[in-house]
Amino acid sequence: MTNIAERLGVQGYCYRGFKKTADLIAKVKETGLSRLEVWNGHVDFGDEAAGDEFLAKCKAGGVEVAAIGVMSFTNDAASERKCLRFARKAGAPYVSCDFAIDKMPDALRTAERLADELDVKLMIHNHGGGHWLGSSQALAWLLAQASPRVGLCLDTAWAMHSHEDPVAMAERFADRLYGLHIKDFTFDRAGNHKDVVVGTGNLDLERLDRALKKVGFAGCAILEYEGDVDNPVPALAKCVANIRKHMR
Repeated sequence: MTNIAERLGVQGYCYRGFKKTADLIAKVKETGLSRLEVWNGHVDFGDEAAGDEFLAKCKAGGVEVAAIGVMSFTNDAASERKCLRFARKAGAPYVSCDFAIDKMPDALRTAERLADELDVKLMIHNHGGGHWLGSSQALAWLLAQASPRVGLCLDTAWAMHSHEDPVAMAERFADRLYGLHIKDFTFDRAGNHKDVVVGTGNLDLERLDRALKKVGFAGCAILEYEGDVDNPVPALAKCVANIRKHMR
């Protein structure tokens, strides 16, 4: 098992201001990374020809697809199968995801079946205090009734938004912790959040690293910073430097 810094990737959404594949690849490399969680704003997962072209450009540019997401499962088997096929063709074993609450439990059962069929792992993305799966209690409830194909993509910042301790969550869900979104927030007095360089807000990178080593985390590690849409690379590069310093 390599350390987090050595296998770190970055979420494509960080570069949502750059829609051309060549620009995306260049920005990932400028950030100092070579792994990507592909966001569907950069490629239509359901368009096989477009997907093949995207993957060919990533390979030529030296960018590995580590995961795709975050995608929403709504019990649309035909569309969702295409997305997971894209992941498998990319060589990505992980898909970060959400489940439409109004489509449950059918959305979960369909997703499990497709994950078995295409041999991928699904990682629930906890998306904060307003998300129906934002709390440890809700996640524990769902994971208890889900197959081992379904685990957690722990978003550290959104965990804090839910008044959770992301390090404690990593330990609690160790057996189902398939991925991380390493992200950091600060909060004002009204509770409003702001993206900041990881390790400069409320996220203790060294404490997180110790917990991940303790539980033997071997999943997908993805950096995310949503600020500075027009020029995210300087902040993302600082994030990478902090992770390499504190998560060794």
